[in-house]
Order: sequence, then structure tokens, then C-alpha cells
Amino acid sequence: MKFLDQAKVYIKSGSGGAGAVSFLREKFVEFGGPDGGNGGRGGDVIVECADGLNTLIDFRYTQHFRAGTGVHGMGKNRTGADGEDIVLRVPKGTQIFEEDQETLIADMTEVGQRVVLLKGGNGGFGNAYFKTSSNQAPRRANPGQEGVEKGIWLRLKLIADAGLVGQPNAGKSTFLAAVSAAKPKIADYPFTTLHPNLGVVRIGEREFVLADIPGLIEGASEGIGIGDRFLGHIERCKVLIHLIDGTEEDVVHVYKAVRHELAAYADVLAEKDEIVVLNKIDALTEDEVKEKLKALKKASKAEVRTISGATGKGVEQVLYDVLARLDAEKAELAEQERKKADETWTP
Repeated sequence: MKFLDQAKVYIKSGSGGAGAVSFLREKFVEFGGPDGGNGGRGGDVIVECADGLNTLIDFRYTQHFRAGTGVHGMGKNRTGADGEDIVLRVPKGTQIFEEDQETLIADMTEVGQRVVLLKGGNGGFGNAYFKTSSNQAPRRANPGQEGVEKGIWLRLKLIADAGLVGQPNAGKSTFLAAVSAAKPKIADYPFTTLHPNLGVVRIGEREFVLADIPGLIEGASEGIGIGDRFLGHIERCKVLIHLIDGTEEDVVHVYKAVRHELAAYADVLAEKDEIVVLNKIDALTEDEVKEKLKALKKASKAEVRTISGATGKGVEQVLYDVLARLDAEKAELAEQERKKADETWTP
């Protein structure tokens, strides 16, 4: 299935049905009077977060969605049927924006979540509604309210616990394939990853979701390369695994280049918890590993892990580091909730 993370669609709610102008004329009924029924309500446009979806590909081939129109009212005080609602099923993590691509309408983060994007028009009143003591035979009815139409943007941001970042050929796809059942494309040339990949990592009796995005090059935040388009997919990640190709001459420059692009894209990415990893140590001598490790520690001011994605050396330790960071954040959130509950509690 082709991965599509952004789509523009046009939606229109249903118009309400018109009220009826009708008078009861039956044998043996001396005073019939007005009996025009009301029109039915137009259908709503609803978006629903559905399970089992991971792309917006369905919206590439169908861009127009119209809810049903309400049925007109009829004689004998019969109200018209309501128009049928139309439901847009989107994957978890989808954000809905106005046409300006900036105003957020809804953020679909839970399976089963439903949001009404446009409400259908009300049905018009029939002439029976207008009957009064001074107007026993009204000959007017209301038309149905028109539906509303507009364009919206759907933008998918994958929901993963951890995200892989780094320059092209840093070994991100190899790492993902080694620790999960995902089968990303792996080759010895840059930009083999053209769209984000997700994998479920199982370590011990625990598991977490890991996302791999295309490599970042200098100027990515300004649109150079393809990685900038997918940076949004790691905004929801709780921790980043920053892979650095150990065969690069200047690993510090590579590290700082990626950090710069993350910060230039959004402050939230620069502030995320990060695990720095020197990859491809199987292609280096011991002295080279020590030298580059020391330089990276100084530049990142953090503990740096050394691994070989190809042989699996050191990979398990990185996974346990991720679990430790996830547990720490979970505990911190629980503590914040507890403090908030204590502040709002009154004896």
C-alpha cells in the first residue's frame, strides 16, 4: 500500500428538506385544515478515527464527500426523513486543518473518536406549524436550510514511542529491520527510505513502537531533500534515537547538522529526550571508535552508545535505554497528575 500522509478533501453537509403546504381534504372530515409536515434534517459530515488504517491513500482517489439531503415534508403531517450522515474514516494520529493549513479543527488520537466537521441544515417547517387562532389556513412553508461546503486538509502524524533520526545512510533502516519485524528498503546509497516506516520492537516482556523517517541533510528544514516533509511524524515521539554513521570523517559535524535541522523545524523536536548512538563500529578500529566516541560525548554532553546495526552488537542496550526513558516520562506524567489532583481536592 502506498504511504500518503497529506490530502486535501472537499466536504459538504446535507441541505434540509423543505416543509410542505398541504390541506386535509377527506370525506366526513368537516374541518381538515393544514397538515403539511416539516422537512427532514440534512446529514452531517463526521470524521472518525478508525483502527487498522495507517495511511491516507483512500483520500487520493476520492476528494469530494457530500452528506445526504433531507427529504421534503408531506401531507398528513408527515415529516421528511433525515439525510444520511457521511463518515470519513482516518487513521490514528490524523490532524484536520482548515483550508489555510494552520487552523487546527481536530486531532484524532484515539480509536473510536468522532468529530462532527459540518452539521446538516435544518428542515423547513410545514404549513401546519404556522396555524394559529387568527390564521387557520396558512399557505406558506419554510424551505430547508442549505448545507455548508468547504475544503479541509488531512495530515497524518504517526504515533510512535520512539523515533529514528540521522543523515542518509546512517543505518536507520538496518537498525529498524534488526529490532522489529518491519522490512524497510536497505541499500548502499542515500535516500533508500522514501517514506516513514513503523515497527513494533519487543525486548524482554516489553514492547514499543519505533518510527524511521527519511534521512536529514543540511538545509532539510528549508525544504532541501525529503526528510523535512516527514519531520512531523516524530513530533509525537517521546524519545529520539539519533544514529550517526561511524564511517564519517567528522562525526561531530554530522551530529550538529542533524540537531540544527531539528531545532530549525520546531522547538519541540530540539527539546525531546535523545539517545546518541555511534553506528557501524564494525567498520572501525578500536582507536577510531574511542576517538569518535570521545568527540561525540563532548559535543552532545551526554552518554553515547556504540552499536553495529549489521551485527547486532550493542543494539539491545539501546533498546533498554529507550524503555528506561519511556518509563521515566510515564512516571513524571503520573506525578504531575497526582499533584494536580491534590491541588484541586478540597476536604
